[in-house]
Amino acid sequence: MFVLELTYTAPLDAVDALLPDHRAWLEEQYEKGFFLASGRKQPRNGGVILAVAEDRARIEEIVAGDPFAVGGACTYRITEFVATKTVPELARHRQTPD
Repeated sequence: MFVLELTYTAPLDAVDALLPDHRAWLEEQYEKGFFLASGRKQPRNGGVILAVAEDRARIEEIVAGDPFAVGGACTYRITEFVATKTVPELARHRQTPD
């Protein structure tokens, strides 16, 4: 499982201009089963996405397609973790440590 932390690198008006495309991209990733939760950070200086994929390389490929990243409006910090405990709704994403 991955925590994707976005940090805006552009003024909010530039971020807002890309927001419709970013939201469409988010929806596509939810439909494909990669994203589990997402939202803005408070204060509004970026966002956080909880994601799943087969490996880090796939996550890097996915985030490279974010209109925010393509447009130079954000950077990503990708943190991988082993989800050994979850709420029942996320049970299919539980992992066993190596």
